[in-house]
Amino acid sequence: MKMTAQEFLDWQAKRITLLAMSGAGKTTLANKLPKNKWFHYSGDYRIGTKYLEEPILDNIKRQAMTVPFLRDLLLSDSIYMNSKIAVDNLSAVSSFLGKLGSPQLGGLSLQEFKRRQKLHHQAEVAAMNDVPEFIHKAEDIYGYKHFINDAGGSVCELDNPEVLQTLADNTLIIYIKIPQSLEQTIIGRAKSDPKPLYYREAFLDEKLAEFMALKNYSSTDVMPPDEFVTWVFPELFKSRIPRYQAIADQYGYTVDANDIAGINCEEDFIQLIAYALRGQQ
Repeated sequence: MKMTAQEFLDWQAKRITLLAMSGAGKTTLANKLPKNKWFHYSGDYRIGTKYLEEPILDNIKRQAMTVPFLRDLLLSDSIYMNSKIAVDNLSAVSSFLGKLGSPQLGGLSLQEFKRRQKLHHQAEVAAMNDVPEFIHKAEDIYGYKHFINDAGGSVCELDNPEVLQTLADNTLIIYIKIPQSLEQTIIGRAKSDPKPLYYREAFLDEKLAEFMALKNYSSTDVMPPDEFVTWVFPELFKSRIPRYQAIADQYGYTVDANDIAGINCEEDFIQLIAYALRGQQ
């Protein structure tokens, strides 16, 4: 939704969606807001605990079945297994997404990788479409006055105008833009600790072909999994920037990640957004 700075300040029940690359500080920012006033909706948490709950658990059981001791206990229904997902601990979701590459090195085949990518895409669409319902629940059940949607870093990859319109109809969309001075820091962090990621299929196909030609790999089954993730992240980062900005230009507003880092309390947050609205009317 679009509004003036004064309309935002006067808004009695503020509803905000935060969009940004992973590492921009969305979750850290959301956690600085008073927990007794703001309902924190995490898209990634919803994905993991609702829409990918069964596939994640199946993946854990699949691994457990390779261990004879655990296999016997599972087959005799002697143990109970479950994933433990928290807003600040989404390792089970990442493990399910996995990395493309040699199965002998813990990677996934291209077919299996794309299957999981498709499931994640469907889950993220569903999680974002749940936002209006959770806005109502937050107030009706729990009595929260304000709502913040901590959207996943891959929302800009969904290519789903209906999802964006749903978010824009029900929340004020704020894009946290990473300045050039911080880009290399985030890219360097991703390279030193490569994590599973979601990719648009067209992007994946294009970059995978480029990577395999560059490295002279005949098949994804011989690729070291971390090698592709490390190589492709700067390309992914670069491709997402204009996508985020296009969403902000059409549906919302932009704030600088450097300014977000300086927020210490709710009032700082409110004033920063009001300032952004004044400058982008």
